[in-house]
Amino acid sequence: MSATRSAAPASGHGDGPAEPATARRSPALTGRVRVPGDKSVSHRALIFGLFAEGITRITGLLEGEDVLNTAKACAALGARVTRRGPGDWEVEGAGANGLSTPAAPLDFGNSGTGVRLMMGAVAGQDVTATFDGDASLRRRPMKRVLDPLTAMGVEIVDSAEGGRLPLTLRGSAGTKAITYETPMPSAQVKSAVLLAGLGAAGETVVIEREATRDHTERMLAHFGADVRVEPHGAHGRRIALKGRPTLVAAPVDVPADPSSAAFPLVAALIVPGSDVTLTDVMMNPLRTGLITTLLEMGASIEVVAERTEGGERVADLRVRHSRLRGVEVPPERAPAMIDEYPVLAVAAAFAEGVTAMRGLSELRVKESDRLAAVADGLAACGVAHEVQGDDLLVTGAATVKGGGPVATHMDHRIAMSFLVLGLASEEGVSVDDVAFIATSFPTFMPMMRALGAVIA
Repeated sequence: MSATRSAAPASGHGDGPAEPATARRSPALTGRVRVPGDKSVSHRALIFGLFAEGITRITGLLEGEDVLNTAKACAALGARVTRRGPGDWEVEGAGANGLSTPAAPLDFGNSGTGVRLMMGAVAGQDVTATFDGDASLRRRPMKRVLDPLTAMGVEIVDSAEGGRLPLTLRGSAGTKAITYETPMPSAQVKSAVLLAGLGAAGETVVIEREATRDHTERMLAHFGADVRVEPHGAHGRRIALKGRPTLVAAPVDVPADPSSAAFPLVAALIVPGSDVTLTDVMMNPLRTGLITTLLEMGASIEVVAERTEGGERVADLRVRHSRLRGVEVPPERAPAMIDEYPVLAVAAAFAEGVTAMRGLSELRVKESDRLAAVADGLAACGVAHEVQGDDLLVTGAATVKGGGPVATHMDHRIAMSFLVLGLASEEGVSVDDVAFIATSFPTFMPMMRALGAVIA
């Protein structure tokens, strides 16, 4: 497929029929696989290609629905976006001041990352755009992004109740540079402010008390922007961007997504006899909180052939079945593994003792209320657990009953996490809908089956 300037936005699965599935106790998982490209980097590569002068060549792009919707949005805003082959894309940029008002609403399906980053991208342009998504995305809060953007001069023309989608923004080429301290750790909010800062005269500064994934900062520098990153406090950073740079097209090689790798990784740890190698996994230190935690739990994860590719650290991971033990996961680790807590809870179900995951408030505003969804799923599978405020405590056992059906709430990570649990449970696990897995990991089912997983 290719997306052109007139490409229509894609719809999400919100109105489609549910696709239930069941994972059953499986034999040892074995093999060597590469999970799809990193979703965060894929979104950003397309968006920076939109702003850049020249043609940006992207290899390894994740071709899940979330990223494809961002590609269509870039085309609707004036870029020429072409798919040359599997994971191989080109973006002919519209340039710093070349974005155009789209002819139709930009539909981001299920993608909070895509819609929030693109709001920032539009903010510094003389463009009016309507943002929309599926039923799940329409429930998610946008105020956290709108607050700093309106402070920079963006006008909210229209929105649903509470500043939710669908909403229409009118950007401005005269965006004001601001200094903004994020009230919660959020790479999406930080990135939206920095993208808006591309159109501002002066220096836009974002201060975060807890460092979040830094792909936007890295890509700003990769495309030629003047961006400085300094430590701030015990765990935070100060990011300063000089406004109105000329971004120049640059190649992007997207590494394998550590958030997607988490599912076969945990599956190999909990299914007896397993020995799986995951190749080319991004090892950015702001994305490896799950690996750090699993190693503390006693996981056998061997980091092989660590190297740098496209400005990001990558490595192969050899993962073998392990006896895990419960640990305390500190709240300051949350930004480095926010998407991985559901599958960590699955690993914790098989660990000896209690795994206490602290400070999970951000999980309540993801594709679903993930904290509630994980707790309900654990209950459906007979796993002892407790939610204490924003903390989740899971008490593991040598054997896990399984069961279901687990309600996924239109959330791809809930669906994949509990299918992984089913592979090592006594009775298997059924989930009510796997359609949304396509948003981030379209090859999940066939890849897991190729490793030996029994999923029907």
